Amino acid sequence: MSFFYKLIETTDANRLELEAMPAVQDMLNGRYTEEKYINFLMKIYPVVLHFCPMMAAASSRCVSHKPEIMDYLYEQIHEEKRHETMVLDDLASFGVEPERVINLTPPHPVLAMLGYNYYMLDRIEPCSVLGMVYVLEIISSVYGSHVAGSISQSLGRPLSEGFSFLDLHSSMDMEHMAKLRKLLQSIDSPGLQKVLIESIQMNFYLAMQIFKD
Repeated sequence: MSFFYKLIETTDANRLELEAMPAVQDMLNGRYTEEKYINFLMKIYPVVLHFCPMMAAASSRCVSHKPEIMDYLYEQIHEEKRHETMVLDDLASFGVEPERVINLTPPHPVLAMLGYNYYMLDRIEPCSVLGMVYVLEIISSVYGSHVAGSISQSLGRPLSEGFSFLDLHSSMDMEHMAKLRKLLQSIDSPGLQKVLIESIQMNFYLAMQIFKD
C-alpha cells in the first residue's frame, strides 16, 4: 500500500472513532453545556500555547537534511503564532480570568500529547512533528466551524462572543491542510513515512483522550 493510501486509511479510521465519541457528538449536535465548553478551552490552551514552540524546535533540527519541511514549519509558525491569546479571549468572554488558565496544571492527556511530541522531535525524528500538525489541522478544519456554530447556537451566544478560535481556524486550517497534504505526498523515505503514520495514530489517540469529559 502506498504512503498516500495508508495516510487516508489511517485518517478515516481515526476520524470515525473520534466522531463516535459521546463528547464529540454532544459538541456537534448542540448538547454541550457552557461549563463543558469552558473546560474544553482550558484543556486545549496548553496545546495551542506549545504548538509554535514545538514546530520551532523541530524546524531547527531540519536545517541541513529537510529544508522543504523546515520552510513549511517556518510558514506555519508565522501564521499560528500567538493564537493562544485567542483562546484566552474566548474564555474571557465567559468570565474566565487569563491567570486562572495560565496557572492551571494541564490534565494528563494534554501532558502526554506534549511530552510525546517533544520527545519524538528531540530524540527520534524532528519531522515527526508533522504528525501532530496533521491531526490538529484535520480536527480543526473538519469540525471547528461546525462545533463553534452548534455550541454558540445552543447557548444563545453570537460566534464573536467566545467562539472565535474554533470558528476562525476552520477556514484557515482548510488552506493549511492543502499545503500539508502536498508536502506529505512528496516524502518518499520509507523510514520517515513509518514515523509519520505512527505519529498520526498516536496524536489522534491522545486527542481523543483530551476530548473525553
